[in-house]
Formats: sequence, C-alpha cells, structure tokens
Amino acid sequence: MLSNIRLFLIVWVFIGANNLFAQSRKAPAYPLITHNPYFSIWSTTDNLTASTTSHWTGANQSLIGLIKVDGAIYRFLGKEPEYYKTILPASDEQLYTVSYTETQPEGNWTALQYDAKDWKSGMSPIGNAEGQDKTIWSTKDIWLRRTFTVTNADEINKLVLKLSHDDDVEISLNGEPLYNKVGVTNDYGMIPIDKNKLRTGENVLAIHVVNTGGGARIDVGLVDKEKVVEPNAILLADQKSVDLNATQTIYKFKCGNVDLDLTFTSPLLLSDLGLLSRPVSYITYSVKANDGNTHQIKIYLSASTDLAVNKPSQEVVAKSYNTPQLSILKAGTTAQPILQKKGDDQRIDWGYVYIAAPKVANAKQFITSQKEAVNAFVKGSEASTIKQGTKLALNTVIFLGKVGAAPVFRFLEIGYDDIYAIQYFHQNLRPWWNLSGKETMEHQLSAAASGYPAIIHQCTAFNKTMYSDALKAGGKDYANLCVLAYRQSIAAHQLVKSPKGEILWLSKENFSGGFINTVDVTYPSAPLYLLYNPRLLQGMLNGIFYFSESGKFDKGFAAHDLGSYPQANGQTYGEGMPVEESGNMIILTAAIAKFQGNANYAKQHWKTLSTWVNYLTKEGFDPANQLCTDDFAGHLARNANLSVKAIVGIACYAQLAEALGDKATAIKYKQIAKGMAVKWMQMANDGDHYTLTFENKGTWSQKYNLVWDKVLDLNLFPESVYDTEIKYYLSKQNEYGLPLDSRKTYTKSDWIVWSATFASNQKDFEALIKPVYKYALETTTRVPLSDWHETTDGKQVGFQARSVVGGYFMKLLYAKSLR
Repeated sequence: MLSNIRLFLIVWVFIGANNLFAQSRKAPAYPLITHNPYFSIWSTTDNLTASTTSHWTGANQSLIGLIKVDGAIYRFLGKEPEYYKTILPASDEQLYTVSYTETQPEGNWTALQYDAKDWKSGMSPIGNAEGQDKTIWSTKDIWLRRTFTVTNADEINKLVLKLSHDDDVEISLNGEPLYNKVGVTNDYGMIPIDKNKLRTGENVLAIHVVNTGGGARIDVGLVDKEKVVEPNAILLADQKSVDLNATQTIYKFKCGNVDLDLTFTSPLLLSDLGLLSRPVSYITYSVKANDGNTHQIKIYLSASTDLAVNKPSQEVVAKSYNTPQLSILKAGTTAQPILQKKGDDQRIDWGYVYIAAPKVANAKQFITSQKEAVNAFVKGSEASTIKQGTKLALNTVIFLGKVGAAPVFRFLEIGYDDIYAIQYFHQNLRPWWNLSGKETMEHQLSAAASGYPAIIHQCTAFNKTMYSDALKAGGKDYANLCVLAYRQSIAAHQLVKSPKGEILWLSKENFSGGFINTVDVTYPSAPLYLLYNPRLLQGMLNGIFYFSESGKFDKGFAAHDLGSYPQANGQTYGEGMPVEESGNMIILTAAIAKFQGNANYAKQHWKTLSTWVNYLTKEGFDPANQLCTDDFAGHLARNANLSVKAIVGIACYAQLAEALGDKATAIKYKQIAKGMAVKWMQMANDGDHYTLTFENKGTWSQKYNLVWDKVLDLNLFPESVYDTEIKYYLSKQNEYGLPLDSRKTYTKSDWIVWSATFASNQKDFEALIKPVYKYALETTTRVPLSDWHETTDGKQVGFQARSVVGGYFMKLLYAKSLR
C-alpha cells in the first residue's frame, strides 16, 4: 500500500511524457474505462464536458467530475444526463394492452374516435421473439392502437416519443402524422415531438409497423423531458488538450487558478493475463496552481449506478464501507439475474460496480439520487441520503487541501465484479481473475492500489514501445490508427477458463448480431494478439475446436460462432460459412505456430484440421453461393477473394504438416495449393486487376486474404499479383478509403489495412492508410470506431466498438515476421 504521495511524482513523469499526437480531434469516441463488453465507458465528444459519458452501445453511464478551487466550482468530466417523466410507459417500465390487427384496416384507423371493436387485444411486449414477447406478431404488417388519458397536457415541458421498433414504423397521434422511419431503432430512441398534438383527456397513438425480415418488434411510450438546471455556481473547465495512447486517455484543463491533468488508465497489457483480466481502471488527478499562489482544492467524482443495469428503470442497492486500505462504494441490481440476458444491445444487470479510494487520498464517499448528486457537492451536504432505488449516484470527494505550484496527485479506482462472466455449454464460468471462486473484488482493488506506480510505469513503457514500433512500420497515420484500435479490440473480449482447463478469450460481435466467439470476427482481430500474446489467439480458437471435437457440431467444416453473448452454448447464427470459417481456423492455427515457433497447438487438433482442409480442397477453390465474412454484402458464388482464403488455408496445412515432420502430407497439400494459385491467376485475371468473381470481367474486390501469403512466407503468388492489385486499388480510392469491392462504395477499414500491407513500398502503403485515418478524424458518427463505413462521406454504415480493429496491427505483424 502507498504511504507517501511523492511516489506519484515519479509515475507522473511517465504520464506527462505521452503527448503522442496533438490535433483537436483524435477519435470518433474516446475510451475512458475499457475492460470487456459490459464494462466499457466512452466519451463521444472532443470536449469531455460536452456530453454524458456512455456505454459503447450509447446508453448513458454517467461519470461527472467537479473541482472546487477555493470558492469556485468547475465541471471537467461529463454532463448531467437528461431526465424524463413518464406520461405513457413503454414495456421496460410497465406492460400494457393494445388493440391490433394484422390485416389492412378500413377507414381512418388513426383517428381518436375510430371503432376498433373487431381488432384483437394483446399485451406487450409485441414481436416475434418466442419466450420473450407476450403478443407474437408473425405477419409482415401489424397495425396497433394504444389509447390513454392525460390529466393536464399544458404542464408538459418537452414531449418525447420513446420508441423501439423492428423494422419500418409509421406513428400518428390523434389522427395526425407524428413520426416515421425506415429501418430499425434498437433499445429506445428518444424522439422530440410537438406537444401541442397531445390533448388533456383521451388520446390515441396509432402505429403501423412493417417487418422486412428477421426480428420483429414494436414498443412505444411517451415521456416528458424534465427541466434540469445545473447550479449557477458551476463553471466549465477550459479543456486545453486530449491525448490518446494504447492504455490511457489524458486530458488537460485550466480551472481558473489551477491546472488539472486527468488520466484514465485501463492497464490492458496482453502479456500479463492476471492484470489483463483484473476489471479495475484508474482515474488519476494531478493539480497545481498556475498563478504562483496556493489554493484550497476539493475534487469530486459522481458515478451513476446505470453502470450496473441494463435498463435505467431497474432497481439497485448501494452501500459505502471501508477496508484497511480503501474506502469503497458498491452498487448492483436487487434482482441479480446472472447470465440470464443475451444478445447485442445489452448491458450487464448482475454483479457490482465499485468506486474505491486509497485511504491516503483523504476521501469522503456518499450515496444520493443521481439528480441530487451534484447539488449535494455544491451545497456541501456530503452525506448518504438513499441506498436503494433507481438511478442512484456513487459520490466521492477528495480533499487535497492547499495546493501550490508543485503538482499534487491522487487516484481513484473503478472496478466491476461480474461474479460469473460466461455461460459455456450450459456451465457458468467465473472470470479469469477469480477462477478459484475465493478471490474478492476488495482484494483486487487493494492489489491494484498497491501496484499503481509499477502498473502505470508498465503502461507508459508499453505505450511508447507500441507507438514507436507502429510508427516505424507504417508511418504516423498508421501508428495513430493502432492507438485507436488497441483498447477497443481488447475490450470486446472476456477472459475465462474452460472446464477442461483451456484458456478462452471470447469476443462479442458488437452491434453486428451480438454473437460470441464468431470465427470471422476472430480472424480479422488476430494480428493484435499474435503480436503480443499468441496464447490469447489460442483462447479464441479453443472453443471452436471443442465444439467440433466434442461432437456438438457435427459438420465437416468449422462452425461460425458459439452462441449469443454471454451464452456460448452453440451456434446461433442462422447460416454457416463453410469455406470462410474452415479457412480461418487453419490459417490462424498456422499463424500461432509461426509466432510461437512450434506446431504443438496444431498437433493437438490435427484430426479436425485434416477434416477441414479436405473440405477446402473439395469445395474451396471455386466456392458455391455461400456467405463469407462480408455477409452484409450478401451471398456470392465464385468469390475470388474467398478462393484465396481456401488456397492459403491449404498451404498453411501443408506448412503445419512440414513443421510436424510429415513431409509426404506437406508435399501433397503444397502442390494442391500451388496448382490452385496458378489456376486462380488465370480465372480471376482482368488485365490490370483481378476480378470480384471468377471470369466476371469488369468487377474487382480487395484481395485482403492474400496478406497471409506474405506474413507466413507461403510463396504461393508472384509479386506481380500484389503489385497489380495495389496499383489498381490506388486508382479506386475515395475520400475516406478504398471500397470493399465494385458492388458498393462502403468499405471495411480492417481489410484496407490488410490489403495495404502487401504493398511493396511504404509510399503506397501510406497512401492507402491516409484516407482511413481521415475517416477516423472526420466521421460525423460519434461512436466507438466503426469498421464498416461509407468511403464517400465517412459515415458509419453499421457495427461499432468491434474487436476486428485488432486487424489494424497486420502491418506491424508483417514487420515482425520479417525479423
């Protein structure tokens, strides 16, 4: 445990030295607390005080930071969330009945006085999710009427439509058009509407929804946006800069007569699994006077208990207590539905969030409602007023005393104990940091506090090394992209151990289905983990091998996924990707052998790999009309890039056979791969490039799968193939990058980095990378970096906060392979 604040001075030398790149805009969204898919807090504005901090899904998870300088109070972190008073509850608050019909209604069915006596009556939720929805909607269209009474419409401040739907929706209020949208609104959209359309007395919402395919859902309510006025006493801190590096986000502020440096550190060091799995981040404060005088200083942090709920309406219980080393605040839901929810747009609602302060920090902690938290600090009424309810706040005040020109340092810890992290084939698994089930979060927080100086030193050293290596490999824009990718990729995973004792490093397919351990998400993510700990890549493959080898997945090719996060109970994606996933698994197994220096891992799974390579040999060269990882673009027969994957996969199997001493097998499959490569060049040739699909002249695509030929030194394709493709790519770039292929102008940024990596010179590589970084800096879509964006306007098409940005490290991996 720390006994002397001077230790912080040593640490801060390293933190202050990491001003790695200085621009006003550094990222689409800024990582603050990043550990796993459930414990992940971001700021979505360049100024830290311009928005409420949020989970990567966009749901509010508010952190508010204030500093009191003598009598003046400045806000430097977060913004007060918006608060709503329910007028008409949606299903997340209260189930309700509606009238509905699944046949086109006659007459003016949206009018208040319409006679709907022949319509059916149903209870919300309404949709097609068996076991979750109470009214099952199975047709393409559904029409609904929801009548309700308002006591006094004139008292409403700002009327807001609270809406969740899948797919297209049209809504009227009292016969007047209110809102329409083509497409899906996940969770709940909060749409401001004209309050003059609402009447005192009886009203009706009339809704038409069209299910264009897949899931179906409609849920609607009305709320009043409350007036929330921040106390006049609070000023805004002047943000001077924000800087990013691999493990930290660093802000600098001027708060009147003092300067504040604020650093968020998530110590995600891939070489240390104990530290990697410990769900504890640091918030460090450095304060010094800027006017030559001394000032009385207090620092305040308020953390919303929304960090521990899926929906804000869920009740939580909170408490304050002490250990010999720490003062602690703890909160979690009263229900504790451990591992009961699964899917994409979800947040954790079991386990407990912790805010911990070392005793030497001279801190006072208290619990209030979220609405009253800031006022409590402003008024000095720093006492717990409530310990159970909804939307509470965990508040910590640090008393720094008199501060002059010498910096004064303090830190807080924020942690999360999820109790059980993953359900793996119907067995609940504890997180890696608590494999025994006997570890406590209090002990982890204490260890994190005691180890703070050493851990910060490790982080800052890694930050410098990673940035320097990436700069050398690919230039400044590339190095900055790697910085953006590092924490995001890692935080889309959870580390556990299987019942067989194998490491499992399981990804969540964020905002692209919510699947767990998706093979074609593992594939693009792999370069980051091959670089810094190939054992973690084994943890991404182990579950898929087990799925096949246990007989639970009895196909002659690799599975697509293990389920829907956090339940890894078997594939839930509706369709396989046989060539894609079999090729991925063989290639990545060969990559593990390359970067571990032996093929021991392949030997454990040789029978399965042999089954998959035989499938590739039979079906892979000229693929049938099946999906690949770019499934959002649809099915595609004779996909030339997918064919490359099969060819490379077969050559990787040959390379593994040679490493295991089976020369005959190695020769056989090497010859097969070589023969396919020659044939591929003939069938895909279109003069100045190679086609999207075989013999389909005038089409083109990124052949990103070729990169493994270089990284793994397979010697399948001549340099002329790469030179031809790179030259063509450079002629097809748009403002924000190279399109994925000739069908659309959108792209996948991870694949651009892979394609750029086989450029023969640095100039061409950097020319392909520059528009990708431009997209990161200029996109108007302020979410954790989306890997699927439009190359013409830089807007997100879909996906966000995904692990696949680990693929940005491909150039760095290739550089390592050449050593």
